[in-house]
Amino acid sequence: MTHPIRIGVQLQPQHADYAQIRRAVAEAEDAGVDIVFNWDHFFPLYGEPDGKHFECWTMLGAWAEATSRVEIGALVTCNSYRNPELLADMARTVDHISDGRLILGIGAGWFERDYDEYGYEFGTAGSRLADLAQALPRIRDRWARLNPAPTRQIPILIGGGGERKTLRYTAEHAQIWHSFGDVDVLTRKNAVLDGHCADVGRAPAEIERSIGVQKAPGDVADALVAAGATLFTVGVGGPDYDLGLLKEWIAWRDDRG
Repeated sequence: MTHPIRIGVQLQPQHADYAQIRRAVAEAEDAGVDIVFNWDHFFPLYGEPDGKHFECWTMLGAWAEATSRVEIGALVTCNSYRNPELLADMARTVDHISDGRLILGIGAGWFERDYDEYGYEFGTAGSRLADLAQALPRIRDRWARLNPAPTRQIPILIGGGGERKTLRYTAEHAQIWHSFGDVDVLTRKNAVLDGHCADVGRAPAEIERSIGVQKAPGDVADALVAAGATLFTVGVGGPDYDLGLLKEWIAWRDDRG
């Protein structure tokens, strides 16, 4: 299986009014981006800690109606914040609203303030990973029971680089793996993921390799492609949502033919 080069943008839902976010979504789709992501937090991750911020999944429902071509999703949903069966139903619903354009990005969670202020048990990294391991098959099982069923096999994107657990869960359940780090980290963890795929009897090429980028494609793209990445996502914060770097990546994709 050969994955095409794709470009994503993460429009971080912080420090902006929703009208500004909506305009950025439209601009990104018009520019030719393949995927528009948000993130799943309740407070800004940088800048003014009590600045403007919006919730992830209600926003994805709005994006499903406001867009017509791009795939949409969270980079990534925190597994701790919603019962797995509820999350499966939410994802199925947004899948239908969008006519089959949802990606379910999911991870174990890490931002302690979200947990503390919204009343979730923070636990430990190990306990949150154990919860994710339990949730993933429950989500897939619920999709099989829902009426109507999802419009397609909803792609699961797992974000994170834990070599013993997160990458194992990716091999077992995901269609996309999102890496955090540079080309050396991507290369090493790609090899670990390939090993887990071999252990579970899955072809490594089935899993699309994704990475966040904050440099121009001329600086990093060739090395990342050589390391196995095919999905490149630019993170952009509010309120201005400057898509200049994103458009450079889109032009690079298009120049490759």
